[in-house]
Amino acid sequence: MNLKDFDNIRPFEPEELPEVYDRMMADKQFQQVLAAVMPHMGIETIDMMMHRCLTNLDFQKVFCYSFMEDLLEKASTSCTMDTSAIDTLKRYTFVSNHRDIVLDSALLGKMLIDNGFSTTCEVAIGDNLLSIPWVKDLARVNKTFIVERSLQPRQMFLASKRMAEYMHYVIAEKHDNIWIAQREGRAKDCNDRTQPAILKMMAMGGEGTDVDRIMQLHIVPLAISYEYDPCDYLKAQEFQLKRDIEGWKKSAEDDVESMKTGIMGWKGDIYYHCAPCIDEWLDSNCRNMPKTELFDAVARHLDEEIHANYKIYAVNYVAAYLLTGEKKYEEHFSDTDRHRFEQYISAQIDKINIAGKDNDFLRERMLTMYANPLFNKEKALSHE
Repeated sequence: MNLKDFDNIRPFEPEELPEVYDRMMADKQFQQVLAAVMPHMGIETIDMMMHRCLTNLDFQKVFCYSFMEDLLEKASTSCTMDTSAIDTLKRYTFVSNHRDIVLDSALLGKMLIDNGFSTTCEVAIGDNLLSIPWVKDLARVNKTFIVERSLQPRQMFLASKRMAEYMHYVIAEKHDNIWIAQREGRAKDCNDRTQPAILKMMAMGGEGTDVDRIMQLHIVPLAISYEYDPCDYLKAQEFQLKRDIEGWKKSAEDDVESMKTGIMGWKGDIYYHCAPCIDEWLDSNCRNMPKTELFDAVARHLDEEIHANYKIYAVNYVAAYLLTGEKKYEEHFSDTDRHRFEQYISAQIDKINIAGKDNDFLRERMLTMYANPLFNKEKALSHE
């Protein structure tokens, strides 16, 4: 395979960037976004800085890194990552639970640099989020490759195969990292589970047995923990709309609202934890496994590694206690923690404005979101 085979889905190459910069800077909507995000800089200055970025990584370091730093200062108390189980000189496919449409991968890129990696990561993003031309351009400048969705079965098979081959190409030929979510879309209730279909797709690229093909991607299970999820009330609202309106689906405007809220909203503490690369586990446990069991077994392993490495906060213990009434959770939070969290939940529910608003249902959904990481961590640690 060569790069031309992936022209429809890959990030832009360095030689393509000047033309893309020109196209983006000529877009009136993009100019308005720049004025809102970087009000202290004139368009001409931004244009000049952009054209000085000769590679995608240059662009990320000049624009995205500083944007992330400013954002974290306003929207979080801290943001850290434990990379002690992996080698910063190697390249990996990070498979993580999915908390935020934009930030999961953007923060990973920043923290890879902070933790001594010489590069960031290429990011898998669904084409449903890239309907606006300048957004698609910006994403592909920012090392995004496109997951094609809503295709007919035959087209979907070919698109999945091309994506798998591209992922193998990134690791083997481009020597870059990859980030991909463990499932299509986010687990709205934070009950994170890896879809075996994602792993089957990965095994459509590479060479050798299915185990060989998965090993060639050097998968690292990555646990992402947010103390607070700014989109929690939007997810709760979605649960009620799906419950009450048959066939209800999110609109493009809903996606934009989720992106904006997720990026700008308060997150408290953010923590990323890399489990060991699964190559050794695959080699030891999966060589003689029937194909019918393999992908489910790998998905279970990824889930246990992700769940075991969540960071658990007082809010998670309060939510678990309020849902179950179990006394064992009480020792992990104070009266102040409980009062503060209950106030927070009420304030988030107050933001929801829908017909037939069901406060009890919305509260239960939000408490479940915050309790599930703790419940899953308890199960994963009991298996160990």
